[in-house]
Amino acid sequence: MNNPTITKCPTCGNQVTWDQSSPFRPFCSERCKLIDLGDWLDENHRIPDKGEQDSDTTY
Repeated sequence: MNNPTITKCPTCGNQVTWDQSSPFRPFCSERCKLIDLGDWLDENHRIPDKGEQDSDTTY
């Protein structure tokens, strides 16, 4: 018998069972999912761009 995978919600840290009974996985709830989405929209999370230069660079 397979044991379900348990992970932590990236927003609040609550335990989440990684299976069909958790529709918002990896988040524990729709609220945590929307908080994370808001962070991406506010650019609090972003994927670094290798082409970006430091703002301190002078030419």
